[in-house]
Amino acid sequence: MGLGYRLFIRPIIAIQDSEKAHIRSVKSLRLLSSNFVTRSLLSLFYKPKKSLAHRVFDMDYDHPFGLAAGMDKKGEAINGWQSIGLSFAEIGGITMLEQIGNPKPRMFRSAKHKALVNRMGFNNPGSENMQNTLKVHYSRFGKPRIPIWVNLGKSKLTDNNDAHTDYSTTLKRLWQYADSFVINVSSPNTPNLRDLQGEDELRKIISSCMKVNAEQALEHESKHKPILVKVAPDMSFEQLEQIVTVAIDTGCSGIVATNTTVSRNEEFEGDTKLAEVGGMSGRPLKDKSTEFIKHIYRFTDGKFPIVGVGGIMNAEDAWEKITAGASLIQAYSGFVFEGPSLSKQIVNGLHKKLRQHNLTNINDAVGLAHRSE
Repeated sequence: MGLGYRLFIRPIIAIQDSEKAHIRSVKSLRLLSSNFVTRSLLSLFYKPKKSLAHRVFDMDYDHPFGLAAGMDKKGEAINGWQSIGLSFAEIGGITMLEQIGNPKPRMFRSAKHKALVNRMGFNNPGSENMQNTLKVHYSRFGKPRIPIWVNLGKSKLTDNNDAHTDYSTTLKRLWQYADSFVINVSSPNTPNLRDLQGEDELRKIISSCMKVNAEQALEHESKHKPILVKVAPDMSFEQLEQIVTVAIDTGCSGIVATNTTVSRNEEFEGDTKLAEVGGMSGRPLKDKSTEFIKHIYRFTDGKFPIVGVGGIMNAEDAWEKITAGASLIQAYSGFVFEGPSLSKQIVNGLHKKLRQHNLTNINDAVGLAHRSE
């Protein structure tokens, strides 16, 4: 099915406006997963038959591969993501207030470099509407079989001094429906958002979210939900260490590395799509995100879980991220260029890698590259 996607579907997508193609793809998946018969067919074609059982953040995952934020901003294709075999899905980013995002065009695709550039600006229905959407979905279909994560962003109208309230309000509204939360202070497409990666600002945001997390856990007689921080790749290792230290000190469960990059290498000169202003994801981000994963793993002695994202297009890329130190991995651009069979390709490929290295458990592969140095 992967070959069919590349030969027939991807060329059709390639001639469409990037954002329109994105919207149509997610809506198609939503429709295809709206009833039992078509969900079963999706699973038959795309869901991995093998398991790589993995326990992270005190939750069970069928394997380490999930959906990155940005693909399903409205949480409308939850059934679809689990039907094509993902082990978890991160929806959003969701902000406290509904917002339309930046002016169009704002998403660009480079097939040559397998890269995307976006300056979406957290276009999303807002936390109150998202709460209603998830409530209706859970009422109709029940709790999803896979963990659902929510990416938390800041509303453009909210001043940075009040960012902590924006993030924690969204967390409170969506607490019942999410299994984990990711604090996104690293998107390059909201003015001054990355300023919130500063030590004092970040500590204030996390502390506010932790307070709400504890209150909701007490109210619902449940466990605290994992809260992670997503970092940008456009910073020094010293800045990265500062963010990781704050995350650990404030009780976060892990780090997501990394968000999109605003930097461009000389090799992209002449590619008008990649010259657009915005965050770049896909193949060009792969090595940079892996460097950050390696550094975080070394800095924390492998004791602080990392979710690796950036440029994963195949099982080799997935293995690289895991052996660098990622306990879980995610993709977004990979689905654009490789299609819905990506999960099966990666899980099957990881099985082969484990056999080649005489390992019996995917957890044994986490950080393996450091043990062979």
